[in-house]
Amino acid sequence: MSTTTREKTYATQRTLQHFVSAAADWSERIEAVGRHSIRYGLVLILLWIGGMKFTTYEAEGISGFVSNSPLMSWAYLVFSKEQFSAILGIVEVLTAVLIATRPFSARLSAVGSALAVGMFLTTLTFLFSTPGVVEPSLGFPALSAVPGQFLIKDVVLLGAALWTTGEALRAVQSEEM
Repeated sequence: MSTTTREKTYATQRTLQHFVSAAADWSERIEAVGRHSIRYGLVLILLWIGGMKFTTYEAEGISGFVSNSPLMSWAYLVFSKEQFSAILGIVEVLTAVLIATRPFSARLSAVGSALAVGMFLTTLTFLFSTPGVVEPSLGFPALSAVPGQFLIKDVVLLGAALWTTGEALRAVQSEEM
């Protein structure tokens, strides 16, 4: 192999190594942004939805889900629509605040994340108890825009809550070692 060919080969290898190293740096940065987006996106959604629970608009909006749910319908025997909606709002805002404490307390964040898991598991049961989830003109598995598609998004929110729970619990275990 000539000196010129060898130098070109080495230059090409160095360039490839540079690109691989740069790609690794970018992938780590993108992953970090993704982690923060998952955690604080979940916090934002819970704060927003929880805050809305203090309005009559939202209390009426969730009433069809709650009243048709075998798990939740009892609540309207004890509380008015507005009272129960406000209670849910308090729980959702508290859950968001707990998840957001992750930089200071992995334990509190794990508790908030576990609450979110329970909340999203509960709302996903509405897929099976709320009338109108399936688009009747198309049949199963076609989901109606509301409530079907509105509810199915909670699968992703459940995944985010599961991830934040696991990440925070792992941090708690590391602290205890």
